[in-house]
Amino acid sequence: MRGVWRWRRNPLRRRTDRIEAWLALAAALLIVFGAPAAGWLIGRAAHGALLEAVRMQYQQRHLVWATVDRLVSRAPLDPDPETSSQRDAHLRVIARWTALDGSAHTGQLAAPRPVESGERFRIWTDDRGRVMPRPMDVSTAGTHAVLAGLGSAAAVGGLIEGGRRLVVGQLMARRFRRWDAEWERAGQDWGRADAGS
Repeated sequence: MRGVWRWRRNPLRRRTDRIEAWLALAAALLIVFGAPAAGWLIGRAAHGALLEAVRMQYQQRHLVWATVDRLVSRAPLDPDPETSSQRDAHLRVIARWTALDGSAHTGQLAAPRPVESGERFRIWTDDRGRVMPRPMDVSTAGTHAVLAGLGSAAAVGGLIEGGRRLVVGQLMARRFRRWDAEWERAGQDWGRADAGS
């Protein structure tokens, strides 16, 4: 820091050097303080929105019992026995269930475990009996919010650094143009013994 402080009175320091130094300081402060603040705000907003989505999903989805009519007889065509579709083929069943509104439904489902005809398992449905995925839980919403905050903080930091580099590139281009103009003014004979300079 002392070297930087002494450099401020250096006669070789240019205006662009001073702008570049202030720009680096501002960018460093924004990355250290601004990016985490933006990430925290975005993560907090995402957490609130996700908690509201969790609440809505639990209001709109219901657990009902499904009764297995029969196993799906044909397995999907997959030559690789290690893939999940081949391994889970025995979990596909034709089942029937009753929706919350009392309507009866029948369809092909993925059972949570190997089952036999007549066995029951629970599935999530909407009010009309359509099969739905399990609602998001609160801990998953929190994890997604944290990831959104971290990603936002990284993106803001990257944007700040990208903006700084863009401005520094413009300053360097201006500096090189000035050097070219100075060299042209000095002429090609500058520094020669008989040039009078």
